[in-house]
Amino acid sequence: MPLLDRISGHFQASAQTKLNAAEALAPAIEQAARNMVHCLTQGGKILACGNGGSAADAQHFASKMINRFEQERPGLAAIALTADTSTLTSIANDHAYEQVFARQVKALGHPGDILLAISTSGNSHNVLQAVAAAHTRSMPVIALTGRSGGGLTEQMQEDDVFLCVPAESTARIQEVHLLVIHCLCDAVDSVLLGVEE
Repeated sequence: MPLLDRISGHFQASAQTKLNAAEALAPAIEQAARNMVHCLTQGGKILACGNGGSAADAQHFASKMINRFEQERPGLAAIALTADTSTLTSIANDHAYEQVFARQVKALGHPGDILLAISTSGNSHNVLQAVAAAHTRSMPVIALTGRSGGGLTEQMQEDDVFLCVPAESTARIQEVHLLVIHCLCDAVDSVLLGVEE
């Protein structure tokens, strides 16, 4: 297949995956955004975690909350649990890599805070441990995953929001995850700034 056709195919597949996901996920994204607004207006914070590209997504989300998305507003409380290399490496070295997020959730999380748990497969052991830790701290979870949802599916509780991208390709799932994060940021801002219709 010519390279130009491969490139065009990626654009087409990405667009179709996003359209499919919009129909499947829009109501859950709205609920997740409303949960975030409630958390933030009650003085809570959002902790975000993931591995690899999902770690980058967690940091991207936190940066948009703390600084801004597309509108000027005061900073919102969010922490990417992926960003502190000294903490990550000390936990991995002294305990286990599976605990790198869970120990931070136990130390930083409070009842009413939210954990944004990102895993394309839903099977990342350290993300699953973070979700378990959040539940012990009475923190609801917003899970961002794909495929069948993996182990995250079994961990969801009544107050959690499950956002599972209906796709198999890791690249397509990650592309939708970024769009979902932008939807969440926009929805939170719209509610907080009173521009919601």
